[in-house]
Amino acid sequence: MRERGTTTMNMQSSAMIALLAAQQAGEAAPPQAAPPAPRHLFGPVIDFLCLGGSSLLLLPLIFLLPEAELKAPLATAMMLLTNLVNHPHFAHSYQIFYRGYARKAFTPALGRAMQVRYLVAGLVVPLLLAAFLVHGALAADTRLLGYAGNLMALAVGWHYAKQGYGMLMVDAALKRRFLDERTKKILLANCYAVWLAAWVGINLAVQQENLWGLAYYSFALPQPLFFLTSAAACLTTALSVWTLAMHWRGKGTLPVTGVVAYGVSLYLWLAFLRVNPLWVLVVPALHSLQYLTVVWRYQLNYEKARLANVAYRKGNLLRALFGPSPVGQMIAFVATGALLGFLAFWAIPLVAESIVPYDRQAITGFLFLFTFWIFINIHHYFLDSVMWRRENPDTRLYLFG
Repeated sequence: MRERGTTTMNMQSSAMIALLAAQQAGEAAPPQAAPPAPRHLFGPVIDFLCLGGSSLLLLPLIFLLPEAELKAPLATAMMLLTNLVNHPHFAHSYQIFYRGYARKAFTPALGRAMQVRYLVAGLVVPLLLAAFLVHGALAADTRLLGYAGNLMALAVGWHYAKQGYGMLMVDAALKRRFLDERTKKILLANCYAVWLAAWVGINLAVQQENLWGLAYYSFALPQPLFFLTSAAACLTTALSVWTLAMHWRGKGTLPVTGVVAYGVSLYLWLAFLRVNPLWVLVVPALHSLQYLTVVWRYQLNYEKARLANVAYRKGNLLRALFGPSPVGQMIAFVATGALLGFLAFWAIPLVAESIVPYDRQAITGFLFLFTFWIFINIHHYFLDSVMWRRENPDTRLYLFG
């Protein structure tokens, strides 16, 4: 036993002597790998402002503006801005979703579950929605068409809420400041609660709205439902604040830009949308800007990856016209989106309005403008619910890759 203990002590002494000799010779221990630097979509300031932070600056300014004098000119300015921001943001979802659609929907290239989602959102939903709108138009049933407007409000509200949650997840992934599963479940439950409370509140506060001369109606919801959904929204909001505070306390950091985007989307753009009449006019453009920031990064990464293929660089008219570079192809993508948005929201419905007969005594507004705008707004939600899922390999590759 004494010999074994002496041997062990000699080995330890030899190791210590060797370590001291290495240090004296200037041989440093191998450095630890530095944690990966946080990434951004376009940069910390641009991300913060475009994903929602600009609302924190604009809303106080809105309250300082004279509502009576500015409501009409601001409405006109926002209507013009829709052609540059709002309508292209809808068009981009079609450009991405239906690009290579045969591979996505009719082969298991992205997995069986994603294949079914692409089939349902890309074929089943638009066919059913179009059939519903055509039936209402042929029957000259303005009340039925009006309920489609309420469905649009429901889908748009959910889209706002889920997009805010998605921005938080994107920023957390880019910054590598991941949230635990419990926190994510609470934040997602809060999305549902705030969305439902906002939709119920609008149905109780506004009996009828007007879109292109056609009225759409609210549902006769019971008043206690508003108190129930509002209580759920308040409870989940408190839980969300608590769990984010606990995460900050435990980890010492949060994806701040994503948290701001989440809060702005749920509260300033949805729950308290009607806090100021001028604010209602501005919010759609801010929501679209948030969406475009992610889509343009996705598209830039897509073009960079695809342009590495020589055959891809040569095989398209747009690449011949705009050049085989990511910037040139982004210009082509944005220009195409603007053109498609103009066609879908204005040109095609207005042409149809002038040449397609329908019962203009029963339907006194612009039927085709109404139905096209309703269709695109509702379908857009279903497209996004497939494209931006974390299970979608394309999203992982081109947004985070």
